[in-house]
Amino acid sequence: MSQNLTDKNGVEIATLAAGCFWCTEAAFSIIKGVERIEPGYTGGTVTNPSYEEVSTGTTGHAEAAQIYFDPKVISYKEILEIFFTVHDPTSLNRQGADIGTQYRSAIFYRNKQQKEVAEKLIAELTEEGIWDKTIVTEVVPLQTFYNAETYHKDYYKKHPKEPYCQAVIAPKIAKLQHRFIDKIKVPL
Repeated sequence: MSQNLTDKNGVEIATLAAGCFWCTEAAFSIIKGVERIEPGYTGGTVTNPSYEEVSTGTTGHAEAAQIYFDPKVISYKEILEIFFTVHDPTSLNRQGADIGTQYRSAIFYRNKQQKEVAEKLIAELTEEGIWDKTIVTEVVPLQTFYNAETYHKDYYKKHPKEPYCQAVIAPKIAKLQHRFIDKIKVPL
């Protein structure tokens, strides 16, 4: 499987599953070089699944996000470093209270280059011993990505006061802002 790394404008795409796609989208939306993010579903067997279907855990799909970024501003490796910061890559099929295969940690690579970067970074992080447990992030080829329903787009931006957003997403954003201050679009 090999897909182009960049579109006609030189924008590269990373497809990542880090638990709830609302969290992933919110985190990457503040990163310099990220042009846009599309929440959706990938990695399963059901064609054009709905949120309700994916939520059952029976479709094989993960909640994921396609992150469109300018590789002249931020590299794929840096995107992955942020990915590993905003979720727990040692938690199998869950992130916090979100439980099921739809919340698994996965990198869906588009070609051999992305696969190699992902595998090398996982090896480096493992060697550094950052986590007490083994990294369980899947590194698998991207097949088909299905965009999520419109109401999921910009969820955190539209609903920042909702309890889930306050309890789960806001702390991730704060951690990201602290850890990657030089990568944040607008200084806070």
